[in-house]
Amino acid sequence: MTMTISPSKPLSGTVALPGDKSLSHRSALFATLAAGHSRIENFLISGVTSRMLDALTRMSIPWKLEGTTLTVDGKGIGGFSVPFSPLNCGNSATTIRFLAGALAASGTPAVLDGSEGLRRRPMDRIILPLQQMGVNIKGNNGFAPISLGVSQLPLKGGTYIVPVSSAQVKSCLLLAGLSAREPVTVEEPGFSRDHTERMLAGMGVSIHSEKKVIDGSPRYLTHLIPPSTNYSLKPLNMTIPGDFSSAAFLIVAALITPGSEITLKNIGLNATRTGLLDVLLSMGASIQIVARPSSNGEPVGDLTVRHSPLKGININGEQVVRMIDEFPIFAVAAAYAEGASIVKDASELRLKESDRISSLVAELKNLGADVEESTDGFTIHGHGGLIGGEMNPHGDHRLAMSMAIAGLASASPVTIQQPEIMDESFPGFANTLSGIGADIKVNSENTVKESVQA
Repeated sequence: MTMTISPSKPLSGTVALPGDKSLSHRSALFATLAAGHSRIENFLISGVTSRMLDALTRMSIPWKLEGTTLTVDGKGIGGFSVPFSPLNCGNSATTIRFLAGALAASGTPAVLDGSEGLRRRPMDRIILPLQQMGVNIKGNNGFAPISLGVSQLPLKGGTYIVPVSSAQVKSCLLLAGLSAREPVTVEEPGFSRDHTERMLAGMGVSIHSEKKVIDGSPRYLTHLIPPSTNYSLKPLNMTIPGDFSSAAFLIVAALITPGSEITLKNIGLNATRTGLLDVLLSMGASIQIVARPSSNGEPVGDLTVRHSPLKGININGEQVVRMIDEFPIFAVAAAYAEGASIVKDASELRLKESDRISSLVAELKNLGADVEESTDGFTIHGHGGLIGGEMNPHGDHRLAMSMAIAGLASASPVTIQQPEIMDESFPGFANTLSGIGADIKVNSENTVKESVQA
């Protein structure tokens, strides 16, 4: 199957996006740790969240999905049944790392595995600190599959220093810390996204973060005080806002397509996630933000985006952490900007669903971009546009969607191989784009399977 995106007329309309993937992941799992009935509206139904729900089924957690409303009957922190075969986490590092933390807290033995791509993701980042906490866990030379045996509870508290800022690693350790005998502190070099802290706080967990200067360098500490043995986490009752990472594709689509103006409704605007928004505004983007009532402690707003001439920008340091998932679509914006954009301190991109630095550089070159790869980033010499062509997404959903957006204003169409990978995080991507005016055709091997042109 292929998807072809042709240069489009101006994009226009109002869009409500699927629920945030990060919040959907967390809400499904965290609801199992509560004692009682949780209700979650606007839950994202995608490849990665389906893996999480399947794992809950395998551990005898009752849940029901009606439309986009998920209900979960949680059994408390120790409520998992032992799965009798490995839990398949697919291509999702979030799923495997979150499950490892929750299973560690419950003392439940299990094996966690996934795709060949997931088996290339580093897992010692969670295995080693979990072992220090007293968890009976081992990996395959630092990678998946991960095996958890029966652990002696309660686990050990203390301070756990992680070398790379990662919300997945931090969340894993905080979840395990729910069964610690004393407070748990996770120390990071940068402030990673804080959805876990906000959600756990809403469930009654004592948790807070702070910034300190240690040995002359800024450090970010998250402190969790475990609930007592007779204390239950509160069930969830929440509506998940639209996913900013999904919104990012539409934002850039409107910015680069001449004459466009779109409005995105009820988008999650957590400051630990919106680094791209700040960067685009600095590049000259016309984006109007209207705040809406918060959702379960998460900031929410409407975004109105208009076509704008963009200029190049430099990105490094803490900016990288706040937009770590948005670099593929940022690169498209940079290619359509005027002037050089330089990205540094982003070597973590090499450990995503693909090596996002080398894959991104290679595919941008295929589309006519003037781009250079470096060890920890890349440089794009923006000339206001791209030529078009054919691209391989390398099994990376964000790379596939980003190159699709590039085709909206390129000189000739862009064709994406294996576009079904987009369903991992943004089901209905093509229909959403066509609904605001994009010219998209999805083809089977021999014939046109679907044509969606507004």
